[in-house]
Amino acid sequence: MLADGNACCLFGAGNHNSQMVSHLAGTDREMKGDQVMSTDIGIDLGTASILVYIKGKGVVLKEPSVVAFDRDTNKIKAIGEEARLMLGRTPGNIVAVRPLRQGVISDYTVTEKMLKYFIQKAMGKKSFRKPRISVCVPSGVTEVEKKAVEDATYQAGAREVSIIEEPIAAAIGAGVDISKPCGNMIVDIGGGTADIAVISLGGTVVSTSIKIAGDDFDEAIVRYMRKKHNLLIGERTAEDIKIKIGTCFPLAQNDTMDVRGRNLVTGLPKTVSVSSEETEEALREATLQIVEAVHSVLEKTPPELAADVADRGIILTGGGALLRGLEELIEDRTGINTMTAEEPMTCVAIGTGKYVEFLSGKSGKLED
Repeated sequence: MLADGNACCLFGAGNHNSQMVSHLAGTDREMKGDQVMSTDIGIDLGTASILVYIKGKGVVLKEPSVVAFDRDTNKIKAIGEEARLMLGRTPGNIVAVRPLRQGVISDYTVTEKMLKYFIQKAMGKKSFRKPRISVCVPSGVTEVEKKAVEDATYQAGAREVSIIEEPIAAAIGAGVDISKPCGNMIVDIGGGTADIAVISLGGTVVSTSIKIAGDDFDEAIVRYMRKKHNLLIGERTAEDIKIKIGTCFPLAQNDTMDVRGRNLVTGLPKTVSVSSEETEEALREATLQIVEAVHSVLEKTPPELAADVADRGIILTGGGALLRGLEELIEDRTGINTMTAEEPMTCVAIGTGKYVEFLSGKSGKLED
């Protein structure tokens, strides 16, 4: 009884005290909330580049997924943009590698170190709790490949890891409401894989993942230059050509660019002028394979959803979507209106970060 009385004295002595207690509890909760909020991270683990999205801050980091390390000492020399500049320009003992190939981890230890570096760089040093991280993978990966990504993320310092399929993340990032019973078609062209999927009610209905994407466009340009001009060029030069004058649909105005490389006949450096018409010829095979994949997904789509896609159009995301003429090419071949998302490069990273909120919102609705 006395204890109860004391309790009454403490908390019932006046409204003021209880208000103060609840106010303190509220601020405590807010502090905790802030701490938890700041540790939701979405990572777009791409073949060509890695993007990190932090809840409340947006995309805070975008770096090429390249690591340069010393073969003799096995120490990492550079990561990200610094290492990309070394590609094809390193002495014997230093190797610049891409630890991810076609959207999948090919070098586990290097990927782990790279992830750790990017997470720390994005979060800064003052985080108390380990972050909750969601990572996206291409839609066609096996369980083993998923597990490798999960393990590497845990090793890099995650408290909780959720794995998301790329097309779903791309759709959320592009601003599509995927929770509605309505078909949306996403074509996500990255560096190593192109993911095509029809999404409805927050999940994938039909999807395919082909290993033809940005890197293959570069390789196609390298092959074309070798065959047509007897000129040997590197990956980075090929990428420059693709970005500056590359097209996969005949343009009204023809652009040209001077390309330097090594002449295969004389073995000496040489400059050749290349037109965008030639890049269309070089990229024809690779881009048509992507169009074929889009076609095959549409063939397998249930009729109701196919009608939605025809009505709403196809959305292109990923860095590969920036290739000129791709919208026109897909539209020309399928007859369906095609558009590129506003920020195709960052769509997947934003969607990956927001996916955690989407999931909690979904479970919240069910509980209500």
